[in-house]
Amino acid sequence: MGQNLEWEKFEQEALEKLKSGGKLGGKDGVMAPLIKHLLESALGAELDNHLEEDKASGRTNRKNGKSRKNLKTDYGKIELETGRDREGRFEPQLVKKRQTTLGEDLDEKIISMYSRGMSYSDIQEHLLDLYGLSLSKGQLSTITDKVWEQISTWQNRPLEELYPIIWMDAIHFKVKHEGYIQSRAVYIVLGINKYGQKDLLALHLSENEGAKFWLQVLTDLQNRGVKDILIACIDNLTGFSEAIQSIYPKTEVQLCIVHQIRNSLRYVTSEDNKPFMKDLKSVYQVSKKETAAKNLDALDEKWGAKYPAILKSWRSNWEELTAYFKYSAQIRKVIYTTNTVEGFNRQIRKVTKSKGAFPSEDALLKLVWLASQNIMKKWSSALSNWALAAQQFYIHFPERFEMDLNMGGD
Repeated sequence: MGQNLEWEKFEQEALEKLKSGGKLGGKDGVMAPLIKHLLESALGAELDNHLEEDKASGRTNRKNGKSRKNLKTDYGKIELETGRDREGRFEPQLVKKRQTTLGEDLDEKIISMYSRGMSYSDIQEHLLDLYGLSLSKGQLSTITDKVWEQISTWQNRPLEELYPIIWMDAIHFKVKHEGYIQSRAVYIVLGINKYGQKDLLALHLSENEGAKFWLQVLTDLQNRGVKDILIACIDNLTGFSEAIQSIYPKTEVQLCIVHQIRNSLRYVTSEDNKPFMKDLKSVYQVSKKETAAKNLDALDEKWGAKYPAILKSWRSNWEELTAYFKYSAQIRKVIYTTNTVEGFNRQIRKVTKSKGAFPSEDALLKLVWLASQNIMKKWSSALSNWALAAQQFYIHFPERFEMDLNMGGD
């Protein structure tokens, strides 16, 4: 079509294409010729303006032919002809010299598709079908790698001084490393700030889950400004509580009741499962810690001889398993299990489930971070009944939790 686009002819051809089932974008789409014409006209005007400025300043610069480049747009790939000047000083602004994509929309769409679990192969097929674009997996990887600066900024951002509640857990993946498939743990820290708003505080990657690395994670939180944590909700990983206490000695640790129950039932025979579980509920479902302790004694009397290891585990972890008893229902239901972080993990798994083994640690962390950003978009309001929970924290921690009368939440 070139510079002298015949508008009536273009409109007629475009309508005929649409009537016959043609697309706006993609290969042989309606919009690509129009975009090509508009861009070439605008770039020609930029060059004319540049030469006029040179002329006004006494230069003898002039046009010097044209160059061609392929440009990816949301409506397909176009071959763009751009004018050149003899002195080579002309720098187009609308489409810069080394620019190969028009605007950031296409890159953002690719990153968005990747963040929702689409493989590079799926994205390639999608782009070819909708836009007529053929991008290699290497090109797609380069585009998604643009988020690394954002990831680095996010990982090092300052945090609030106080988090009333945090949950810590790890989720495990397979990664290709030096020709072998190996396991990697992504360490996850979720927190509730004093306004009752949930936030993902940290993502870290290590070879496996252990208290030693959790110590590094907690040190990172401290270095980023977290001075105090009221309650930390964790599973019963060996040494985990000690790691927390070494960095935040005032923090109360609440072991996940659900994890404790699961671990207990693993060693109960199938015929004892229902009666044992009925008796166990009388320990953790009552309203007072004193009643729970009495019922634990009764459980021990009935089942202790047959399952001594289970009862020993409940007794040795008793204080950290029963920390929730001192709080009202508003706080109990969010701290006695790690369901909050496990729910987050399930949403991450939905995105990563089709990946198998990741090609690298960077690929794993990149996708988990992108998926987490989508999840966090839904965290717009405070926890239900947070105002009541905040008053409880003020009563239990008057020197550490300051009441803000402007707090949100119902």
